[in-house]
Amino acid sequence: MRKITYAKFIGISLGVGILSALLTRGNMDLYSEIVRPPLSPPAVLFPIVWTALYILMGVGAAMVWSHFPQEPLPVGAAMRVFAIQLAVNFLWSLIFFNLRAFLAAFIWLALLWALIIIMIFRFSRVSPPAGKLQLPYLLWVTFAGYLTLAIYILNA
Repeated sequence: MRKITYAKFIGISLGVGILSALLTRGNMDLYSEIVRPPLSPPAVLFPIVWTALYILMGVGAAMVWSHFPQEPLPVGAAMRVFAIQLAVNFLWSLIFFNLRAFLAAFIWLALLWALIIIMIFRFSRVSPPAGKLQLPYLLWVTFAGYLTLAIYILNA
């Protein structure tokens, strides 16, 4: 049963990433066409990093979910934030790549950043290791905030 729970939450997280990639794939050439700031990674790095982050999200969510019968209220609160941040994460790519609305994408990313912090705290209340697994996600989104704001400034 435990393996199924982990597979389910990893699948949900990866599924969101895959769907986002499918909906933006026609606009991914944008990254090579825009002026990028210093420290911009090569485009090939993004799917590798995001795959790892979605797996960590799924593992963390499964760790939290496994506490459900014993701690329903904190688990429910953590899972709601998990779902909301996943939806916000999904929409960021559409805003950035499909709409090419760089400032809006930065503001949306700031919302995601705040939700990740809340998720880390909520996960940590139920399972401290699950919260710690989200720290790379927070760091990457912080870096993505730098990139997004710089891209807005350089391409305005």
